[in-house]
Amino acid sequence: MVRFSLLLRVLGCVLGIVGGLIRPATAQSDSVAAVPVGTVVAQRRPIDQALDFVGRVEAVGRVEVRARVTGFLEEVLFKEGEPVKDGAKLYSIEPDLFEAAVKQAEGALERSRAAQTLAAIQLQRAQELLDRNSGTVVARDQARAALDQAKGAVTGDEANLQTARINLGYTHILAPIAGRIGRTSVTKGNVVGPDSGVLTSIVSQDPMYVTFPVSQREFLRYQHTGDRPDRSKIGVKIRFQDGSDYNQAGRVDFVNVSVDRATDTILVRAVMPNPGGALRDGQLVRVALQVQAPEQKVVVPQAALIADQGGVYVLAVEDGRAVTKRVKPGQGGTGADTVIDEGLSGGELIIVDGLQRVRPGVTVRASPVGPSASRT
Repeated sequence: MVRFSLLLRVLGCVLGIVGGLIRPATAQSDSVAAVPVGTVVAQRRPIDQALDFVGRVEAVGRVEVRARVTGFLEEVLFKEGEPVKDGAKLYSIEPDLFEAAVKQAEGALERSRAAQTLAAIQLQRAQELLDRNSGTVVARDQARAALDQAKGAVTGDEANLQTARINLGYTHILAPIAGRIGRTSVTKGNVVGPDSGVLTSIVSQDPMYVTFPVSQREFLRYQHTGDRPDRSKIGVKIRFQDGSDYNQAGRVDFVNVSVDRATDTILVRAVMPNPGGALRDGQLVRVALQVQAPEQKVVVPQAALIADQGGVYVLAVEDGRAVTKRVKPGQGGTGADTVIDEGLSGGELIIVDGLQRVRPGVTVRASPVGPSASRT
């Protein structure tokens, strides 16, 4: 009996030691099983209801610079690709022949004016003789005709002088508009003239046009629903080819009066501010038209979306475990965020960091992450 009780005591001690060893190990395994993840809260935000199109940037003003007189090119006075001001000197043509033409025209005008003065004196003298019955009517009429001819000669010579001065002015080729200038097609020392073609071109910079085709279906949809907003109140935003957003907003200023028969689209034009010169003539961009008031939508980072054969889903944290939430992404969103039309109501903890270590039903330890982490 004593021996049996001693055996029970020894067995109890052994079980106590084993239990003490097992309990920490179990707790340790439970703590290891909890996978650390980063989460964000699914938020409801006002999202612009926009229509997307492909558009092209066009300069409001475009000028092809040409020579209007013929002569040797003395100077190229601009730097290719740089902005130029309205009236800035671009080219200089040798002016010597045109200065000589101006002096020649001035001399001809002086001679004709002198002839006019003499004709006026002769007419006055003929009229005085006629008044004293010492002259004839024929002589008076001849003097009057000579004066009229002299006046005509003065008018012609004044026009010739003006033409000579205009041609002299054309030896300085000026920028007709302000904008950015292209490369020159001629260099110093070449003979240029009206037949030389385009010397360079200038495109205006601010503002810029953005033109884009809109399908007839979109116009018909607004006509049938009666939802036809004022085009001057339609917000216009654009996105570059690398996905970055342009920081200026524009407005629609023109809708074409006819439909393109080849594409069944209507050309729409927007005016976009371009103070920093980020928009370039001919550039291809994405155009977003805000035709309705913003609507509250659930937004989550794109990094949280997972796709499989069943569609798109996200992993949310509920009661310390990862659960699957089937969602339906919608249109809109900003930056790296995606709009969710169905599947989330807002306020859910969505896993965005550590997704590769998580499976549905796994115990997780959630920690909030910042905006920068949610975009990785």
